[in-house]
Amino acid sequence: MPLPALSRRWTIALGVVAAALLALLVAVQLALRRLPALVSDALGPRASVGTIEAGWRGVVVRDLAIAADPGRWPAAQELRAERVVVVPAWSSLWGGPWRVARLEVEGGYLSMLRTRDGRLQVVPSLAGTGRSAPRSAAAAAAGPRVRLDAIRLRGVTLELFDASVGAPGRPHRLRLADVNADVGPLALPALDERMKVDIAAVFKGVQRDGRLAVSGELTPSTRDAQLAIRAQGLDLVALQPYLMRRGEGGVERGTLDLRVDARASQQQLHAPGHLVLQGLELGSGEGLLATFGGVPRQAVLAAMSRDGRIELDFTLEGRLDDPKFSLNELFAARFAVGLAEKL
Repeated sequence: MPLPALSRRWTIALGVVAAALLALLVAVQLALRRLPALVSDALGPRASVGTIEAGWRGVVVRDLAIAADPGRWPAAQELRAERVVVVPAWSSLWGGPWRVARLEVEGGYLSMLRTRDGRLQVVPSLAGTGRSAPRSAAAAAAGPRVRLDAIRLRGVTLELFDASVGAPGRPHRLRLADVNADVGPLALPALDERMKVDIAAVFKGVQRDGRLAVSGELTPSTRDAQLAIRAQGLDLVALQPYLMRRGEGGVERGTLDLRVDARASQQQLHAPGHLVLQGLELGSGEGLLATFGGVPRQAVLAAMSRDGRIELDFTLEGRLDDPKFSLNELFAARFAVGLAEKL
């Protein structure tokens, strides 16, 4: 082939490649410009953002806050974060469900609500449960879908408001600090995909702090789960609503170590566990029942005086779809039975 003809072909080929690269560059720049608007739309109308920086690697959101729906949420904010990194799946920017390859949250705060029937709600404005009118499951599944492949929390504070215990309108508050978590994938709003869970945190108590770890898999919509729960040195003062019956008084001091391996399939729960009480001191006063967990207080105190600890095994079993099923009542009952057998 003559050299001029070959040179022309190479020139044409290089021109085509350059034009393709230029078109790709323009497309990426247009996509980057769309990212801030997509992030704002996904967060909802109650969200506020300090700054949004779009780059080749994704979007960095600083000073993010999602205010709670007044009167419908126990905390002032659903979410607050110093820094959020959103790494999108580029193909989803041009149509179809919005897919995020990775969502990272550094610093900040997250509130959760456990309803009286035991359901857990997290960031309801994103999950479609915090609107003025409740939506049916079918309506939620038919709504716009957002898939988060991986969620990472680093140095976050979590507050769980548990309406299943405590006085009506005043849910019991549990606080976790220095939370590091890896969760995903998470499909919103249907929550119908099985996701991996790996959480480590400091359990904040009234008198001392403990450690808590949860790992395994969970499908929120069906409640299918396989979770390993490990806790060490938890403050009994903060946990007493889960152990004591009404009128039994209070716990003045003590710690709890816990090990539970829970499995739920087709709405059937099976969760064997082991519990250790140490340094237990019970409150006293007129009008209090002379029991702890349904067991005579004197027997409990006598057992504690021997070696300062009580160990017992228990198993939680039941149908999660049974309207009469209550995890709190089941745990309290198994704790009482185990404690009575031990003593």
